[in-house]
Amino acid sequence: MPARTTDSTPERRDDDRAPSTDPEPRCTGEREGDTGSDSGLGPGVAQRVAALRRAADGGRRWRGLHLAGCAVLLAVAVTGGAIAVGGVRDRGTGVAAVSAAGALSPGDLARGDLDAGIASLQKHLRAQPRDFGSWATLGVAYVEQARTKGDPSRYPQAERALKRSLALKPANDQALAGRAALAAARHDFPGALAYADRALGQNPYNERALCTRIDALVELGRYDDAAEAADTADDRRPGVPAFTRYAYVRELRGDVRTARAVLERALDSANAPADIAYVATALGQLAWNQGEYKTALGHYARALAADDTYLPALEGRARAQAAGGDRTAAVQGLEQVVTRFPLPGPLVALGELYEDHGDRAKAGDQYALVDAWTALARAGGVNVDLDTAMAAADHGDEKEALRAARAEWDRRHTVHTADALAWALHVNGRDEEALPYARRATATGYRNAVFLYHRGVIERATGDEGAARTHLKAALDLNPGFSPLGAREARAALKDLEGNR
Repeated sequence: MPARTTDSTPERRDDDRAPSTDPEPRCTGEREGDTGSDSGLGPGVAQRVAALRRAADGGRRWRGLHLAGCAVLLAVAVTGGAIAVGGVRDRGTGVAAVSAAGALSPGDLARGDLDAGIASLQKHLRAQPRDFGSWATLGVAYVEQARTKGDPSRYPQAERALKRSLALKPANDQALAGRAALAAARHDFPGALAYADRALGQNPYNERALCTRIDALVELGRYDDAAEAADTADDRRPGVPAFTRYAYVRELRGDVRTARAVLERALDSANAPADIAYVATALGQLAWNQGEYKTALGHYARALAADDTYLPALEGRARAQAAGGDRTAAVQGLEQVVTRFPLPGPLVALGELYEDHGDRAKAGDQYALVDAWTALARAGGVNVDLDTAMAAADHGDEKEALRAARAEWDRRHTVHTADALAWALHVNGRDEEALPYARRATATGYRNAVFLYHRGVIERATGDEGAARTHLKAALDLNPGFSPLGAREARAALKDLEGNR
């Protein structure tokens, strides 16, 4: 999930026109006749673009994506499954229906054919261009499309639609909540919080604003405030979106039992395939974090039965298969994921599986794709510092990892940014500085084997062998397959420490 003001897309003179019905609209900045030149990216980035294309061409097609005009739009949130439309409940009569009051509801869009729903909204708005509610719904639909299809070219379209809604009816809560969701999808969490608060000032029961407010507070490290916001959302609008946020806040505070019970309640109440896939995947992730691989695989199977293309479930299943020893299935699954969307998390996971079995060339290809992805995103002014810090610390430039981790820590103090900074300091040989951040990453009670492993390694480097044994053992007891390389190194370090007793 990750933050700043979101109005980075320049105003266009055609903002007030009804949206195009072209099923593959061009990205902002693309010109007629553009053949995809990368000349605007600079020589270093252009080389990475070329590398990304070469590596990707064997497994997927670029679908006409013009990188020079669209580099700014490559910031797809890796944890965005919880911050766009999420699990909006079904309240409408079907994707094909268009009501006089406002075309399609967000619930219709979440449960049906999103592309068809957007086309219906576009048609409706050509006939009724002053329907502020439908402009707001269209903006949210574009955010959802970017999230579910890995198509960030929809973000500028979402912004224009939401601005149009606000121009037609200033301060309407639907559009303000949409702006909050868009800001969160762009990792602008202060902006997301500000828009959510404005929306709730207009309508205290706006479900999207209530949920995005929780997301923003979590990603800003304000966990106590996030817990209060989750309670408020559960009181005002109980349902799948509130339940899943409530569960995650409890998990971050170490209350796995409550998190699981709430997610099971959410799954029981889910009807739409999108809701079922989303909640079942959350249950799978929770089980995987506790080392319960068979249980996790069962949840991922249910998610994929609801939506066999749901990428978070495909990635989660592959990780659980790897942890359970089924490397062949894990590699196939992750290859399927990165072929469609080469994002840093699954790329690193696949690279480590290759490296663990001695295929350093293939592993290097995956790590190079991470570098290419972050370079493209940065070329367009996107903040990807947390992704950079996490990937570069183990598989890239250690100094760049530390720079990125410090920059992200300056923006927000979460358990994830604390862990990233601790590990970046460690790989740069600054373990005494790293230790307070490693302790902070584990201070909330969040049960994360990677955090425990990092803390144990750092404690060992500072000479505290007793604490190192405790935390390395805790990591392996919790989730013995948390990482192909990390778990192996944790076992070796623990064995060495035991031999020194």
